[in-house]
Amino acid sequence: MPVQVNGRRVTFSAPLNSSAIIGDFTDDSDRPIPLLAGQSVTLEFPAKAHVEYAFLNDRGQRMADPDNLSGANHPWYKEYRSVSLAGFTPPLEPNPVAPQGRTESLSWASTLLGGTRRAYIHLPHGYDGSKTYPVFYVQDGVAFRRTGRLGALHDSLVWQGRISPAIEYFFNPRYPEYLLLEVLPRVENQFAVAKNRASRGLWGASLGGLTSLWTAMQHSDIFGRVVAQSAAIQGQPGQTYQRGAAEWLLGQYLTAPLLPLELSLDCGQLE
Repeated sequence: MPVQVNGRRVTFSAPLNSSAIIGDFTDDSDRPIPLLAGQSVTLEFPAKAHVEYAFLNDRGQRMADPDNLSGANHPWYKEYRSVSLAGFTPPLEPNPVAPQGRTESLSWASTLLGGTRRAYIHLPHGYDGSKTYPVFYVQDGVAFRRTGRLGALHDSLVWQGRISPAIEYFFNPRYPEYLLLEVLPRVENQFAVAKNRASRGLWGASLGGLTSLWTAMQHSDIFGRVVAQSAAIQGQPGQTYQRGAAEWLLGQYLTAPLLPLELSLDCGQLE
């Protein structure tokens, strides 16, 4: 049976072989709601919410709702589906008529981490090597580049006059030292990016948000801006991430001296 919406209440009906339903409202698969085939569950969500969900089969594997064709554009799992409550405002989409920039790639043999590392650099439309552009170093780069289409959104906002052109660098550094010693020198030597803290930013989601905030706290003399979306601030360096743990990074910021950082923080309604 198709998913049913009644005001703030949403009724989900389990398909064949279902054992549970999951989503952000269950911390993904950490706290699944048991739901066998043929059963239904009604949940109440915040007004104007956008809900992404999937079912688990009897083997604990994610499975899509066969009666809902509205995909969630999930960066990791294609099985997620979505449902929106009345009043939900969809996120900004790239404008197809906006002049597009171009994306270039870098690769090198890493001294610190070993193996070949790859990076993508999105250059704005009309990029001019004689000018200097602000730059964001984006953690969780594959998700932002492919799923989030950050480069295309940047081009649209520049075309609309809402932001100034910037250069976006997509990568997943594991340690701030790697970012500082191997990544920044390559980007700054090859592209026309600013080399001052006010024009350098960090951006990331989930673990990438944690990495960005942690790196900025340690190196506020190098980075002046941070965008963190749904940052996993429970994570600690050298330890396995655990949901529900104390918000370690919040404690670090509370005890740190006042830092000259501009922060933009956000998370979903259901987190």
